[in-house]
Amino acid sequence: MGKIMMKGNEAIGEAAIMAGCTHYFGYPITPQSELTAYMARMLPKRGGVFLQSESEVAAINMLYGAGAAGARVMTSSSGPGISLMSEGISYIACSEIPVVLVNIQRGGPGLGTIQPSQADYLQATKGGGHGDYHLIVLAPSSVQELVNLTQKAFDLADKYRNPVMVLGDGLLGQMMEPVEIKKIEPKNYDKSWALTGAKGRAPHRITSFDIDPHKLEEVVRHLKEKYIQIKRDEVMYEEMNTEDAEILIVAFGSMGRISKTVIRELEEEGIKAGLLRPITLWPFPEKKMYELGARIGKVFVTEMNAGQMVEDVERVTKGKAEIYFYGRPGGVVPTPKEIKEEIKEVLGR
Repeated sequence: MGKIMMKGNEAIGEAAIMAGCTHYFGYPITPQSELTAYMARMLPKRGGVFLQSESEVAAINMLYGAGAAGARVMTSSSGPGISLMSEGISYIACSEIPVVLVNIQRGGPGLGTIQPSQADYLQATKGGGHGDYHLIVLAPSSVQELVNLTQKAFDLADKYRNPVMVLGDGLLGQMMEPVEIKKIEPKNYDKSWALTGAKGRAPHRITSFDIDPHKLEEVVRHLKEKYIQIKRDEVMYEEMNTEDAEILIVAFGSMGRISKTVIRELEEEGIKAGLLRPITLWPFPEKKMYELGARIGKVFVTEMNAGQMVEDVERVTKGKAEIYFYGRPGGVVPTPKEIKEEIKEVLGR
């Protein structure tokens, strides 16, 4: 397939199908409803199963069951729906079931708005549900990255037997761009653990419940070792113009994209700004963030929220850099002009 024009939400659906997704369970919510509609229309035609659940709570538990049987499974929602799924996500993480979750963010908290936002950073990166667990969280900044990271999400989920979230936003979900979507053959990850019937072998047991606290402690320690490996091997980020930057912009997703415009316009005015765009929000690019923050000394974080990623930037830089923030919550998208003027004020220009 060559490049074709696709809306972000629909491109995610096609990417998932081309990556071997066989089961989708979900419930419509703006601004990702086109993804649900695309899967309803296309997945059954391609030999898969689509089921619109009665609620997000039902959807996540359907994911739990189909994933436990070894299928490549996906759901999608926006912030309020992900909140409803949070208990099930915790169960899935503890049971080590590979699933893919897509969150096309809207303004929050509460019912919020249907406008683009990055209000779910903390929900995604700090768990969202109960207990000691992590999602792998991927943050695309273009429709092509929506495609690439959705397909990567399935492989990461299988590799680590862990839920993976693609954290987009309403801007990416609704925009149209030319994309190339390739068929990806699922890698041959071991799924001998799956519940596929026990004829001729001992039955398997998948559960997130053990009343013995010592056994649960063993489970949690095992999960922690897995997370250490993920933090070591799976960090992804984009770095731009940091060699002689006066200030470092840190932004993810759509704001990373907008920040590139800011950097070009600042350069025309003789101001050198660099960019660190985390692609994995968990694991966060801690070593690179510390290195750049300590060397450049001024860090400007911009987000479509009230300053959620700032907490990680402050934690990681350990006081080695001055941290500044500019964001717009509630579904308002900051403009390049606004960000540029804030940076010039920080630099005294």
